Amino acid sequence: MQVREADYTKPDTLNSAFKGANKVLLISSSEVGQRAEQHRNVIDAAKNQGVSLIAYTSLLHADTSPLLLAKEHLETEKYLQQSGVPFVLLRNGWYTENYLASVKPAIEYGAFIGSAGEGLISSATRDDYAQAAAVVITSATPQAGKVYELAGDESYTLAELAALISQQSGKTIPYVNLPEHEYKAALVGAGIPEPFAALLADSDKGALNAGLFDNQGALSALIGRPTTRLSESLKAVIN
Repeated sequence: MQVREADYTKPDTLNSAFKGANKVLLISSSEVGQRAEQHRNVIDAAKNQGVSLIAYTSLLHADTSPLLLAKEHLETEKYLQQSGVPFVLLRNGWYTENYLASVKPAIEYGAFIGSAGEGLISSATRDDYAQAAAVVITSATPQAGKVYELAGDESYTLAELAALISQQSGKTIPYVNLPEHEYKAALVGAGIPEPFAALLADSDKGALNAGLFDNQGALSALIGRPTTRLSESLKAVIN
């Protein structure tokens, strides 16, 4: 195994990192608002080094998603198409960890807040998605041109999540649904940077329009096992 520096903002490091590479797994940047440019740097470097495949972690149903997060993912998908480099799309759904971070505060303050209403969320863990990426990038079966819409086997509302938290913690934790702007303000008040708080609140709102829902089972089929149950993920946080 070789470890090489690969900085999304420094094309020279990317060109060096990809020398001799056959396939590249492009995991979407965490810097919302700068993602598209950073992803272009990766794609350009991969093309320069003649890689045979790029696997990109995009967003669930990116081409129809109501989420603001979809914009930069779509820009990246279009750039991949224009690049001429063979690619496969791993359109990841919501991460269970996005909500697990709120579990302990919910128990402490006696309520789980959000603005998803009765929207269904088909989340999976980072480990689930990581295994799917590993399967695809190491597969001997040709992957170029494939689009995987990846999501958890379970779909739940935030009220159902709150009920599970109540069951496992032994405390009554109701779900309190807030208007999007109030939820955003609450996140900012909890110390989350305003731009990211806005995206989280928008994503909750998007759940009402099926932005976080999928029931096709492509993720579990790809990894050869059921996705991690929500109750199991909660146990690791609560216990």
